[in-house]
Parts: sequence; structure tokens; C-alpha cells
Amino acid sequence: MDLPVMPPVKPMLAKAVKTIPPGMQYEAKWDGFRAIVHRDGAELVLGSRTGKPLTRYFPEVAADLLEQLPPRCVLDGEIVIAREGRLDFDRLSERIHPAASRVRTLAERTPASFIAFDLLALGDESWLDTPLAERRARLTEVLAGARPRLHLAPATTDVERAQRWFERYEGAGLDGIVAKPLDLRYRPDQRLMFKIKHERTADVVVAGYRPHKSGPVVGSLLLGLFDAAGALQHVGVCAAFPMKRRAELIDELEPLRMDPATGHPWAAWAEEAAHAGARLPGAPSRWTGTKDLSWVALRPERVAEVAYDHMEGDRFRHTARFRRWRPDRTPESCTYAQLDEPVRYDLAEVLSGSGD
Repeated sequence: MDLPVMPPVKPMLAKAVKTIPPGMQYEAKWDGFRAIVHRDGAELVLGSRTGKPLTRYFPEVAADLLEQLPPRCVLDGEIVIAREGRLDFDRLSERIHPAASRVRTLAERTPASFIAFDLLALGDESWLDTPLAERRARLTEVLAGARPRLHLAPATTDVERAQRWFERYEGAGLDGIVAKPLDLRYRPDQRLMFKIKHERTADVVVAGYRPHKSGPVVGSLLLGLFDAAGALQHVGVCAAFPMKRRAELIDELEPLRMDPATGHPWAAWAEEAAHAGARLPGAPSRWTGTKDLSWVALRPERVAEVAYDHMEGDRFRHTARFRRWRPDRTPESCTYAQLDEPVRYDLAEVLSGSGD
């Protein structure tokens, strides 16, 4: 492979802001695997956000791109899987599997798509120092004849339209809005764009914690919600605490500590079979590998308010953010029923730009 922009490339990133800034280009924030595509003739590499290759996990995407992209180019975009008109991150995660036969089966059953939103190189020319507005115009020309499962990400410079996207597209599983300055040059691994994400709050049961890797302080709190049958399900963690606060939490939570964990709703977490019928902390996965998944059980009596972006099935999609303790709430009141459910929105309308 011999391109003007060679792999690996870490993608340009965005920093979080609370409101949509004016005077920029706006795109939906896709909830998938960020990927940089390098194509040089018959050679094609899908590079992850960290620079590691994803090509073997998405053979159908590689085949589509080899068929449709120009012979020599570098594109930035997102690999996604849609199910019933909505992005499905769980199906996407299943692809990171060591068995090629399993990957092939999943590729046939739930094929992935590539959403392109930036151009880094074309032919023998690097476009890294070209303003975004020009890169977007050229990318639109390059993908004018694109067919599913290759898509050009819809974009607009109308801030009011972007606000409508922000309000409606969450129902299709999208994460928010990305705003990009029109004169922005492409700068790998720098946070020069802006992301505006949805935020909701929920009252959750704090039922355990994991120690921090640096020593005897709290690393993350384990969060639970009661389902309709009255079972406490593990829904995620919150982990962003200053080091001083991590130490304080150890003392604060000590009276609730259960050692042994007999009688705890998640006491069977170490038994692989138990994960089949409930959502428990410590489930082994391809992401955790040999990571220590042990945790400290707490009597499920304390309630915390946390902020979250959105749900992925019955769990928080991303790490939640601690807001405050809720001594006025009982653990039993922390149920799934309190969570907002965005109005469903068909992903096909997002991609076509016809739903705004």
C-alpha cells in the first residue's frame, strides 16, 4: 500500500459542549465503530479509532468498499449495524470474535454498513490541509453513486435543521449532533470538533463497586435497576471521580459492605450460567479478556442520581455520570419504568435526509 496518507491514522475527535454552536457544518453523531478506510487498488484496511485493524471482522463492508470506492482513497467514517430501523450496538460488538466462521455467519445474518463523513486522501493527493467545506464537496462527488451498504452521512449548515435532527434522530439510535467548523483542516487525534449529546437522569441502586487500579479507593460504582419481575439488574457503572472523592467513597460505603456476598442479588456473578438469565456485573466478554472483573458487594440500600446518554437494550450505553445521592428515594422505587423512551425513528429516513 502506497497512499499519501498511510495507516494507521487516529481520527479527528470532538469535545463535548452543551448547545449546538452556530455557523458550522452539522452531522448526526453515529453510534458505531469509528473507522478510517485506506484503499489502494485491491488492498483495503479498516482502521479502528486506536489504529488497530478491523478488516477481518467486517468482510462484507470491505467487499462493498472495494466495489464502490475510488481505486486510491482514504475516508473517515463509522461502521454501523441497523436492526428494525435502529442502530444496534450490541450486534456490532458481537463481530469482535476470534473465530472467522462466526464472523462470516454474523456478516450474512446482520450485515454492517459504512457511513462516510470525511475525505483524507484521493488519488495521489492528501486532503488533510484542505478546509472541511471543500473536503465535504469533494466527498459528495466521490460518493454520488453510492449504494447501500455504503452511505454518505447527511450534513447541513442550517443550525435549526440540526436542532430538529438532535430532537428526532435519537429514536433511530443516534447519539446526538457533531458540529464542525467549515474551515477546519483534518487533524488526527485532536479534539477540534464539537459534540452535543443527549443527557437524561435516572435514580439507581448502588449495589457494589470495583476498586481502582491504583490502590484501595473506589474505581467505579455498580448500578442497578429493578425490572418488572422485581429482580435487580446490573445496568452499568459510573466512574469519573476525583482521587480524593474515590478515597472518601471507600469510608462512606464501608457500612454497606457485604463480605461474603451471600444473599446479594448478584451473588452468583462468577458463575457463567447465571448470566444467561440475568444481567450481572462481571460478565466475561471479548472486550474484557483476562481483566480482573471482581467487585465488592454492597447491601443494595443506597440510591444515587446519575446522568446517562441513552439506553442500549436494558443497560446504559455509556458510563453514567454521578450527580448526587438520593436519600429521599427507596431502592425499590428505582425501576426501568422511570426511564424516558425516545420516539422511534426509522434509520432509513436519517440516511436519506427525508425525515426533517
